Amino acid sequence: MNRKRAEQQGRRAESIAAGWLRLHGWRILAQRARTPRGEVDIIAKRAGLVAFVEVKARTKAEDLETSIDQRRLQRVAAAVEILYPEYCKNGENARIDVILVAPRRLPTHLANVWHGF
Repeated sequence: MNRKRAEQQGRRAESIAAGWLRLHGWRILAQRARTPRGEVDIIAKRAGLVAFVEVKARTKAEDLETSIDQRRLQRVAAAVEILYPEYCKNGENARIDVILVAPRRLPTHLANVWHGF
């Protein structure tokens, strides 16, 4: 897949994931929050909890199983270390989630996938 098409697929998946979160009572605080250490696709809040969400999209559902790994999560966690003080100013709990998106299926929301911070 060429870079432009992959970028479009990623943005579409992030929009789907943000909509999914809104349907489940989350308020979207930011999308594509960039830091020198990496990017967090979505930052969302619900009831005193801030979720830093990595979104992964694949054209085949069976490819979702291998779309997230320890290295990718470490990059997200490094970005969260920078973003945490900005988005958790009032003592909110925080976690890192993953949302997996594939055609013709509902998004899969994996909560609290990183326990390193």
